[in-house]
Amino acid sequence: MYRHILIATDGSDISTHAVQHGVDLARAVGAKVSFLTATEPFHVFSLEADQLEDTRPEYEKHRRERAQRILSSAGQAAKVAGISFDKIHRESDQPSEAIMEVAEANQCDLIVMGSHGRHGLSALMLGSVTMKVLAQTRRPVLVVR
Repeated sequence: MYRHILIATDGSDISTHAVQHGVDLARAVGAKVSFLTATEPFHVFSLEADQLEDTRPEYEKHRRERAQRILSSAGQAAKVAGISFDKIHRESDQPSEAIMEVAEANQCDLIVMGSHGRHGLSALMLGSVTMKVLAQTRRPVLVVR
């Protein structure tokens, strides 16, 4: 069924739940897992608080450390389940594009991601990463709420 599952995570409670769900699925079907987290690159002109407070080197250090924490936590779930995994960190202004590119490059059979379950105007206004992946990828996507 599935041999290689990409699990996208941003470290939030919702994506942590998706990580566990994806790990459980991978264990059940004997699939390998790739965990992906995407972080925004530093921009000189930005309204993001952490980019206003940090210099470029400080921001990049904090970004790498946060990505490492997120991926280490996901990796721990895979270790406990006894499944094969790798950890991928990408820098991207468009996390949805990073997810689709990694899924393609690694020939993943399934993308697993969390969603807040917003709909209507709030979903349209926020333009969620999950919605963008669902709309643009040809690969199956499992959305965990």
